[in-house]
Amino acid sequence: MTPQPPENQDKDGRSPEPGDGPGASGASAASGGGRWSDLERPPLDVRALRRALVRPGSLWTALDVVEATGSTNTDLALRAAAGEPEGTVLVAEEQTAARGRLDRRWSAPPRSGIFVSVVLTPRVPQERWGWLPLLAGVAVATALSRAAGVDTALKWPNDVLLTVGGAERKAGGILAERAGDGVVLGMGLNVSLHEDELPVPTATSLALAGAHTTDRDTLLRAVLRSLETWYVAWQDADGDPVASGLQEAYAAGCATLGRAVRAELPGDRTVRGEAVALDGDGRLILATEDGVQQPVGAGDIVHLRPDTEGGGYS
Repeated sequence: MTPQPPENQDKDGRSPEPGDGPGASGASAASGGGRWSDLERPPLDVRALRRALVRPGSLWTALDVVEATGSTNTDLALRAAAGEPEGTVLVAEEQTAARGRLDRRWSAPPRSGIFVSVVLTPRVPQERWGWLPLLAGVAVATALSRAAGVDTALKWPNDVLLTVGGAERKAGGILAERAGDGVVLGMGLNVSLHEDELPVPTATSLALAGAHTTDRDTLLRAVLRSLETWYVAWQDADGDPVASGLQEAYAAGCATLGRAVRAELPGDRTVRGEAVALDGDGRLILATEDGVQQPVGAGDIVHLRPDTEGGGYS
């Protein structure tokens, strides 16, 4: 999948900033003398990131990097409830209690991935806010195609997949939570994990997928710039997923569409059918055996699995 930003939007063709090039954070850190013990995993360069991203007119208004925290989403949600403005970015080198949908836990070694949350206060009708995690998926896919040279697929509603060894595996996830008057949007991406460090056999990383770069500074800049481009276009279209190009871009890269799936819902309910489309609210439309077009919302899903033994994702 290589979704393109909407017409007349920034296509990330900015001139390089000081510290923008691959390996820049490593060069800066090296001059400090022994600031990390794992040369494969240098720390993020917060000053270079701020120079590149926090600018007048930019969506991003503040950016902090912490060495470790339980969850960037939890921390930023508390700050957002206390009035933290839109555009605040919180990045962690390590998360010790990271959460996915339905409070599922996952972990990764320090400095092995991108663990970032942002505050957004969309000025569009609230019934369209459900598109935010899908928007983030498109933004991540766009960024990884350009910065890392990898093709991604999106598993509805919140997973980023890479193909390794002929199988689709999860490389990242997205979590959107209401906080204060807005939303905290969190993204986690496995960057340099080795096979023996993966939390589950169905996971993978950019390194294992043969990415052109695993420089986290480069990747984080690309992701946040892409997120800004898509978010601005979506807001300019009053949250309309068609007018902003979001619905088309997501559908083009969604690995779920065209597959027989089993949607497990609360109360031990199950809906089976072929995933045929996304509706205007970002819900997945399942064509069931009895001919019903059944919409399923992300908030209703406990699990979405292939409706056969095995399958390419889980």
